[in-house]
Amino acid sequence: MGYEVLVVDDSMIIRSMVAKTLRMSGLKLGTILFATNGQEGLDQLRNNQVDIVFADINMPVMDGVEMVNAMAEEGFLERVPVVIVSTERSTTRIEALKAKGVNAYLQKPFMPEQFKETVDRLLPGKEAT
Repeated sequence: MGYEVLVVDDSMIIRSMVAKTLRMSGLKLGTILFATNGQEGLDQLRNNQVDIVFADINMPVMDGVEMVNAMAEEGFLERVPVVIVSTERSTTRIEALKAKGVNAYLQKPFMPEQFKETVDRLLPGKEAT
């Protein structure tokens, strides 16, 4: 078994790149689930066991900020770490997300090592499900 990962991004190319980067990182992975917006991401969280979420901020239908707010309301932020993966450079917006409960921020473009280091830090000693 490996970590169950949810990748939320409106770009199919970015979703594929994140999945490939996670696989290249050497992490023990199980299923990688995908969503194209925050609403789909919430649906995936409600219906699947997820160990960690990697999400963009700027998406249609429901953006990453709205998704994080909904995750907080539904109690997901208490048990599922969230990593924002975005081109967002507004430190005010990033800090507001961290204050809400987001655990980390990775800026695009990214390196495989960043994903491994982030997962190792956020899920220390947690057995992959």
